Amino acid sequence: MAADDRLVLWFARHSASELAFFLALAEKLGERPYDIVDATTTAPAVAIIPPDRLMTLFDGQRPITGAERSEACQRWRTLRAENAPFRIVTPAGLASAPIDYFDPFLLKEASMEWRRIAYVVGSMMGHNMEPYQQVGDIMLLGRIVALVEQGKLLADGDPWDMRGTRVRLPVP
Repeated sequence: MAADDRLVLWFARHSASELAFFLALAEKLGERPYDIVDATTTAPAVAIIPPDRLMTLFDGQRPITGAERSEACQRWRTLRAENAPFRIVTPAGLASAPIDYFDPFLLKEASMEWRRIAYVVGSMMGHNMEPYQQVGDIMLLGRIVALVEQGKLLADGDPWDMRGTRVRLPVP
């Protein structure tokens, strides 16, 4: 892409990955002019908007303001300095979270009965993500594996096999 090509950044502020992308790219672009399409009022994430609805957002692009650019750059610098393993969306914007942030939510979806890991992860995402899209299933799978390694969950196979392995809470 040539330096004078027009650039339009699409994101939604309710998606942790899209908001992190926007903040990081805002810092990387510096003073280079670009437009934004903030799809937050349409959906929690641009990635889940059907193509026919995406087309309706083309008229919503606008140049980023100096204040927005400055705020985005500062927020990204702060998040990078915190160097946390997760970024989560809060009503105040993107925030840092510790590695075990999602563990209580995963444990709540587990039970004393065997459940497929995919079920535990999917249920956790379904029950705890509104109105935000915080994290993907692969990151949560990593946390399931950690919970098995810590003895907080039991697995009946390889815990990295999300669809083929079941987990349950240990007997107290």
